[in-house]
Amino acid sequence: MTDEDLTARARIRDAAIRLFADRGMDGTTVRDIAQAAGVSPGLLRHHFGSKEGLREACDQHVLDLSMKIKAEIIIDGKMASPGFMPSVHPTVMLMYRYVTRALLDGSPAAAAMFDDMVLIAEQWIDKFAPDITQDRRGFAAVLVGMQSGLLAMHDHVSRNLGADMFATEGYTRLVEAMVDFYSSTLLDPTLAADAHRAMQALRDNHRGNQKEQ
Repeated sequence: MTDEDLTARARIRDAAIRLFADRGMDGTTVRDIAQAAGVSPGLLRHHFGSKEGLREACDQHVLDLSMKIKAEIIIDGKMASPGFMPSVHPTVMLMYRYVTRALLDGSPAAAAMFDDMVLIAEQWIDKFAPDITQDRRGFAAVLVGMQSGLLAMHDHVSRNLGADMFATEGYTRLVEAMVDFYSSTLLDPTLAADAHRAMQALRDNHRGNQKEQ
């Protein structure tokens, strides 16, 4: 594959991400994407086979890019760099809008994307916070669900923030609230232990009832 082919492939993918984020997959045609990328529909099909194939490539690119930025923030410590967040902010906002559209369209691709996000979150927990929970898959699923819920509830969250959460003012307030949320212990350790015991008792009771049936 030539450098020109690689450039065209990336240009098509990036154009599709922008259009899918704005219109959703159903509202975007192959011709729309080709026109935005400055290529022919035939070249798009040459690189990706179909709009669905292109969607899969976009999903993977967004997931990979999201993890790369998170790694730069957390592992490389770039959060403290004055120029880092302004430089990645437009990309982060585009990814937020893309993921919101993807998760709300109800397609098998959206389900697969959510599952991929849970798997990545589970791997992240396994590597960086292995002692945070005894149920890493459950923790990861709830974490991704909570974060995705913020995106799905975009209009309601933005209204209560007093600014669009996909714009700078709303986004900064959202992130600061999330930082406070994740850095705080909301449950007293005794209450948390009581809750775990209560859930175990509920499981034991359910299993006992099943055996009796």
